[in-house]
Amino acid sequence: MNSPTLHDVPHGFQTRFFSMCRLQAFQWESLEAELKASESPSEIILDILKKTCLHSICRKNPPSVKYRRLFLSELIKRYELTAAEPLDELYEALAEVIGAEEKPVCYKTYLLPSGEPVSLEENVAVISEGTTGLVTWEAALYLSEWALENPHIFTGRTVLELGSGVGLTGIVVCQACKPTKYVFSDVHQSVLQRLRNNIQLNGLTEPDISDASACVEELDWENVREEELRRIGADTVIAADVVYDPDIIGCLVKLLVKLLNCKTEEKPPDVYVASTIRNPRTYDSFKDELGKAGLKHAVVTHPVTQVFPYARISSIEMIKIHC
Repeated sequence: MNSPTLHDVPHGFQTRFFSMCRLQAFQWESLEAELKASESPSEIILDILKKTCLHSICRKNPPSVKYRRLFLSELIKRYELTAAEPLDELYEALAEVIGAEEKPVCYKTYLLPSGEPVSLEENVAVISEGTTGLVTWEAALYLSEWALENPHIFTGRTVLELGSGVGLTGIVVCQACKPTKYVFSDVHQSVLQRLRNNIQLNGLTEPDISDASACVEELDWENVREEELRRIGADTVIAADVVYDPDIIGCLVKLLVKLLNCKTEEKPPDVYVASTIRNPRTYDSFKDELGKAGLKHAVVTHPVTQVFPYARISSIEMIKIHC
């Protein structure tokens, strides 16, 4: 039996709902076609409802109140277009959401191919407190998918992630790739606290749930000492969406030089950086600075299977960096 895909309508609704995709990204036309062709359209809607608003994940780690209200309103509208019979469960779910109070945080949940959920506490506001680390960016999703296909890069190794943000990639790696140790890192205090919350939320602090030793470190790229990097002893270094600000490229490249040179008697770490190329000039500047620092890079060209529901409209590139 094949596992469900993003194109299977109820499963597609579930994955998009929990990751709080834009409502336009849902397969509404496919749903309407199924409802019109079905002898019991209410059962299809009930199935979607059980996989979304009535699911145990939604009870424990719900998307924002506003998002759930808009989703249910659209679901009711589509159902009413194709069926005459009212469905009490739909209106009861909407009434519950209308009466709920919006909280400052909500949860995005990504479902791994195994079915295991990765839930992330995020700010309801898209960008909060002047940092970019409190939302999930596309390259982090891409890097997570790449990790699922390349577990050997992480299994049994010490992994350092630069600019971990909300922690998506690291939690996926810890759950699916079995590293010995995983070091999440960032510099903003609000992001570091959110990271700790998400690690705890996903059970990475509980030895019976996670085999990996996970920790959060404050890492100031500009002032980090080589002794600190040697103490971490990373075998694999990864980063996603860290090349977005021209002002930080210089200290990022200097940090990568330190990481690749700090293991004097051992093999240097494998270093991978995934980037959403929003500004080609900034990204080219990063590559130029790598060259000036004596570092080489190679683009990872092997196609990556899409697991999570997000638009790959933007250009995402991953490179391996070495001396």
